[in-house]
Amino acid sequence: MILRYNLFTILWAAVILLTTLLPSSSMPSVSVWDLFSFDGFAHAVMFALLCFLMIVGMSKQYTFPKLKHSSIRISFFISTMFGIAIEILQFSVVPGRSAEIMDIVSNTIGCLIGIIVFRWIYIW
Repeated sequence: MILRYNLFTILWAAVILLTTLLPSSSMPSVSVWDLFSFDGFAHAVMFALLCFLMIVGMSKQYTFPKLKHSSIRISFFISTMFGIAIEILQFSVVPGRSAEIMDIVSNTIGCLIGIIVFRWIYIW
């Protein structure tokens, strides 16, 4: 049952993985200022949605009660670790790509935004 409620999370994680692991030659060329202002925002939005979907999926499943009650903390941890793993993969596997600390910070801020949006919609 956990996969049923987290199907959108898994699909969105696959989209994030595919788009962030593209080689640099297939990335559109933008100026440094466009990249500086848009890149962090894009990372934050992608990971806000990932964390939000994961929290919703985990809190709706009933197979694992501990997972259901700790869905916010577990989703934050998994989403943050996923962002760090992507940066490590970009550095070590994808030619022409590098890991950036600011991307990890943007991903983490996005996860926090996802938690805030979840709490705003479902709890408050």
